[in-house]
Amino acid sequence: MRFCLLFIILLLPLSAVAQISAPGSASLRYTDYPSMPDVKHPVFIYCNASGTETGTLNAVNPKCEGSVYNFSWYKWNDATKSFSVFLKSDNGVSSSQHAGLEEGGYKIDITGSGNCDTSLIAWIVMDEPPVAEASLAQQLCNRVALDGDAEATVDAFYYRDPSNGTVVSFSNEITFLWSSTPPSVIPYPSIDIDPVTYSPPLEDVTYKLEVFSLGCKSEASFFYESIHVKADALIQPVTGEAPLEVMFINKSVRGSKFEWDFGDNTTSSLENPEPHVYNKPGLYYPKLRIESDLLCVDSVKLDSIYVEPSRLNIPNAFTPNEDGYNDRFIVDARSLRYLNVEIFSRSGLKVYGYSGDSDRIKSWEGWDGKVNNSSIEARPGIYLYIIRALGWDDLRYDSKEYRGFLYLYR
Repeated sequence: MRFCLLFIILLLPLSAVAQISAPGSASLRYTDYPSMPDVKHPVFIYCNASGTETGTLNAVNPKCEGSVYNFSWYKWNDATKSFSVFLKSDNGVSSSQHAGLEEGGYKIDITGSGNCDTSLIAWIVMDEPPVAEASLAQQLCNRVALDGDAEATVDAFYYRDPSNGTVVSFSNEITFLWSSTPPSVIPYPSIDIDPVTYSPPLEDVTYKLEVFSLGCKSEASFFYESIHVKADALIQPVTGEAPLEVMFINKSVRGSKFEWDFGDNTTSSLENPEPHVYNKPGLYYPKLRIESDLLCVDSVKLDSIYVEPSRLNIPNAFTPNEDGYNDRFIVDARSLRYLNVEIFSRSGLKVYGYSGDSDRIKSWEGWDGKVNNSSIEARPGIYLYIIRALGWDDLRYDSKEYRGFLYLYR
């Protein structure tokens, strides 16, 4: 039951709009007569920006559709406190329109078919463009304060109570919206008329304030030249084995002085520093601080850098048959400063040896199964390996765990 009642109430304004409309009006309100609170007539609000704007009303018979009637138009007269000023008649038509209407009240009598006779009442009021002013209130390195003004030019609109001519009014309504081009952060752009942002734009923007009244719209704007800075950098790579060479690519905005802290007790003041090498395994937290010509400062913690600890894993077999799979004996070595590999036959004959350090280890391709790098292929069978290594984290790999047997299959 409550739902049905609510549905009927919601349909009342839609019914009123259906029987009388105002092309070109900006918004619609309904009357609130002191003597007839249940009677609701439409009040159409126009924007009279030029000072010469007039209104238009369209009327149709809300009781009977599809027939023709006589439409008689009248205007409200304050002297007689009634709709006594005759305007025109349209006879034998299904709808009637009157254009060029001034601010005021209008009544349309619809006659010609007995129980379909009725009257329609509507009011036209004129708004004017509201005040819209926008300017910069404050510009600091870390904030931008905007100053806006939004006021109605027409404070209130007036109509009359048809039963006694009492003047009734309702207030104009003002809303506003801040925006910028390109878009930037503006806190509460439709709530705070003087917003302050602590995320100021890094590029030049045009700030705009749009002000809306019930009938009109105004806007104001100004150009803002950014002074703000942002510290930023791209790091490549952020993980790998030692020694790890890392590129620091500056992506800061409006910086003129740079302080790079690589997180390993080394620094640089170059805009784009040389590639930095991390020798010790561990986790590093680089930072960047910048300063502009106007002494605006920003700093940022960059992506952490992980240098893998040393590692040495030794396979126990390989098959040098050139099938592209497991063709070489090669240890899984990470973050090693030094590596020495010796391989002996069961009779004690040395068949392979390798020694390298730092970056040379990364390019080592392993033993291909040939005796001392010659064209002679080692026989299938068991071989003894002895491996010694030193990690960049100072771990030594030279115990009995790194001496064992290797199987060569063909």
